Amino acid sequence: MKNELDHLPERQQSELARVRDILLEEFDKAIATATKPHKRDGKVYKIILFGSYARDDWVDEPENGYQSDFDLLIVVSHEDLTDIADYWYVAEDRIARDLGIARPVNIIVHSLDEVNQALKRGEYFWTDIARDGVALYELPCHPLATPMPLSASDAYWMAREYYDHWFESAGRYLATGVSHTEKGWNNEAAFELHQASERYYICFLLVRTLYFPRSHNIKFLRSLAEDKDPRLVEAWPRDTKLDRARFERLKRAYVEARYSASYAISAEDLQALAASIARLRDIVAALCEERLTELRTAVSE
Repeated sequence: MKNELDHLPERQQSELARVRDILLEEFDKAIATATKPHKRDGKVYKIILFGSYARDDWVDEPENGYQSDFDLLIVVSHEDLTDIADYWYVAEDRIARDLGIARPVNIIVHSLDEVNQALKRGEYFWTDIARDGVALYELPCHPLATPMPLSASDAYWMAREYYDHWFESAGRYLATGVSHTEKGWNNEAAFELHQASERYYICFLLVRTLYFPRSHNIKFLRSLAEDKDPRLVEAWPRDTKLDRARFERLKRAYVEARYSASYAISAEDLQALAASIARLRDIVAALCEERLTELRTAVSE
């Protein structure tokens, strides 16, 4: 893992410093009133930048709908401190509203034990972070475990089982969403289509990395997946405000389509979204089959 951001322009370095400071500040506030010792004395061990900004292959074209996100792993001292709603929601909200931070910021939070167990299992998502990540903050004496190789056979069968389960599950939600659209049940259709998108991204991430974050934010999942394979970008049109607005409505559907009386989406929007999800399905199928073939070949060798 690296410790320098010299490969990034000064503006991005400044934004990341601001993000880091907000995360640490709000975490300290969140644990200040805790009564249990492991929460009151909780620590942030590491804040690690991963993904395109760590590797130096980011895209920054927000006017065209193509902008890489900052992806951050926060490593904490106890699993109980990973709950976003309890400990990280205020920080996320401040970061999203901060005019000095010009690009989206995604965070995942895990305990050091969780991360080190995954590294010892050789899971690709974590070994990539250990290799390519950049530490924005580190508390001494809490190292990451040395990544261990995952056997070719184990990697193949894990990925195969993930694909068989999640791809079929996503397909059921897509079919139901299309059916609900035809019946005029637009809000229900929006939720089902959201779930289809979420599950196709989960399917890809599990087959490719053996990990997916505990998030229903399909924009975050899309960002992580596209970071692993840019061919996924082709699923969603982004050139117009209408294209981007439709995806935003789909992102909001997980909560608002079920619980908000003000949420509304048209049949035309739903049909366009379903077409994009069908493209996503086909791309995910091709990429997963490609990956499974690679893994199966490694087993035979």
